[in-house]
Amino acid sequence: MKPIRIAVLGAGVVASGVVHVLQRNQQEIQRRAGRGLEVIAIAARNTAKAHEALGATGVATADDFEAAVRRPDVDIVVELIGGTDRARALVLAAIEAGKHVVTANKALLAVHGSEIFAAASAKGVMVGFEAAVAGGIPIIKALREGLTANRIEWIAGIINGTTNFILSEMRSKGLDFGTVLAEAQRLGYAEADPTFDIEGVDAAHKATIMSAIAFGVPVQFDKAHIEGITKLQAADIRYAEQLGYRIKLLGITRRRDEGIELRVHPTLVPAKRLIANVEGAMNAVVVQGDAVGTTLYYGKGAGSEPTASAVVADLVDITRLHTADPDHRVPHLAFQPDAMSDAPILPIEQVRTAFYLRLVVADETGVLSRITTILAERDISIDAVLQRESAEGERQTDLIILTHDTVEGRMRQALAQMQALPTVLAPIVALRKEELA
Repeated sequence: MKPIRIAVLGAGVVASGVVHVLQRNQQEIQRRAGRGLEVIAIAARNTAKAHEALGATGVATADDFEAAVRRPDVDIVVELIGGTDRARALVLAAIEAGKHVVTANKALLAVHGSEIFAAASAKGVMVGFEAAVAGGIPIIKALREGLTANRIEWIAGIINGTTNFILSEMRSKGLDFGTVLAEAQRLGYAEADPTFDIEGVDAAHKATIMSAIAFGVPVQFDKAHIEGITKLQAADIRYAEQLGYRIKLLGITRRRDEGIELRVHPTLVPAKRLIANVEGAMNAVVVQGDAVGTTLYYGKGAGSEPTASAVVADLVDITRLHTADPDHRVPHLAFQPDAMSDAPILPIEQVRTAFYLRLVVADETGVLSRITTILAERDISIDAVLQRESAEGERQTDLIILTHDTVEGRMRQALAQMQALPTVLAPIVALRKEELA
C-alpha cells in the first residue's frame, strides 16, 4: 500500500522534530499505522534556515505555503507556523482541498476552532490537534476517547511550562518574579517577549480547548477569565508554604448547574496534592470523572520531540482512519456535532472558590474584628487566620486569611469594604484557593 503523503507548513523546532521522528521510527510507525508516512513537502519562510534545522533529511523545502497546501499528491497538511490569521487561511484552504489537517496551534483552535471543525465535518476530513495542549502528554486522546464513559466534573492543569518554572524557582530560592523571569529567559525557558506565557494567555488557549472537549461546548476563548503571574510576590509564596499550600498557575474548567467555569489564574493548591509537586517546566493535568475518579497526566509540555510525538500520533490516527466512513470517526470535540451543549461560560463573578487574603494592617486592637465582621456580613466563612508578629517598633503587620468556598462576586464586595478601612495600609492581595479533592 502506498504511503500517506504529508506536507509540513513551518520548519521550526517542532517541524524538524516531526521529520526526524518520522524518519527515525519509520519502521515502528508503519507497523502501527498499516502503511508508511512520508513527508514530501516542507514550506518555510526562510528555506536556508529550514535546511539547517532539518539537516540531512532529504526533504525539499520551498517558500510557497499555498502551493504546498494545493499539491494533489498531499494527503495530510501539518500546520506548524503558529499565529492565527495566516494559519487559519491555510488550514481552511487545506480542508477545502479535501486534505486532513494536523496542527499544534492552540491559539488558532481556541479562537477559530468552531469554524475549522465545522468546515472539516462538512468536507469529511479530520483535524488532529493533540500537540496543541500539553505537548507530548496525550490529554486530548484521554479526554476524547479514554474517558468517554465519564461525566467529566472538572479539569485543572499546569499547562504552561514557562510559568511553572518561574513559580518553582520563586518558591525554592525565595526570589522575586523579575529576577526569575530574567533567568528563565537566559536559560531559554521564556521567550524574549514572554507576555503570552506570564499573562496566562497561552494557558487559557489550552484550557479553552480542554473545556470544549470535556463538556461538549463550543470553543469560547473570548469568555475565559485570564490572570497571569506578574503580580505575584515572594511573600505570598512563602506564606502559602507555611500554610501547607503551593501556588501554581492553573487552567481550570468546571461544570456547574448554572454553566461552565473557564479560568486561568495563580492558585493555592494543597502541598500534598501530586499536581502541587510538579516542578520546573513540566506540565500536568488532573481530570475528575464521575466513574473513574481522579486521574493525573504528567510530562513535557513543550520541546521539539515531545511535541513531535503528539503530532506523529495524530498522523498515525488519521492514517488508520483515512478510508473510514466520516460518520464513524471520533468527533473533533468528543461529542457528536448535533449534540453540543449551549451551557454558558460563567462570568468570573459567578465562580465559586476559596480565597487566600493578605492584608497589611495597622497593629492595633479591633482590626481583625472589623475585617471578620465584613466577611461574615457577606456570608464568607473563614477557614484559617495567620497573623505575623510585628517586630519591635513596627506599627503594621501582615494578616493572612484563608476562606471556605464563596461566590466571587461576594468576595469582591467584601474586598472593596476592607480596602476602604483606614487600618488597611496597602492593596489587599487576593488569590484563589482550590483543594482539588
